[in-house]
Amino acid sequence: MGVATYVRGLQHIGIPTNDMEKTVAFYQSLGFVKQYETDNKGEEVVFLALAHVVIETYQNHQAAMSHGAIDHLALDVSDIEKTYAHVQALGYACLEKGIQQLPFWKNGVRYFTIEGPNKEKVEFSQML
Repeated sequence: MGVATYVRGLQHIGIPTNDMEKTVAFYQSLGFVKQYETDNKGEEVVFLALAHVVIETYQNHQAAMSHGAIDHLALDVSDIEKTYAHVQALGYACLEKGIQQLPFWKNGVRYFTIEGPNKEKVEFSQML
């Protein structure tokens, strides 16, 4: 049993933005539909979906504005605690202090993030 036991698929791709209105309009023009909107510590957050693809865009005014600007990809997991234990056993350091929780969606979400070999962030996320 490894991490793959708990991964159900891609949960979302995180894209920072300097202009939420422009970003949402762009993805909506491609057929994406708003699924969820919230504020996270002063940052506007919008989740948009098209078929099985979900984008989380958040206005933090720190978008790189260059190729390679996607911030993270999030894997949807069925058991965040067991996934965390497996990832720790593999020797990967968590970028946060353990499993985090946010009041997103109906019942919240728990997640942790590791860094890949190219400085990409891989988030493991469980909707509650």
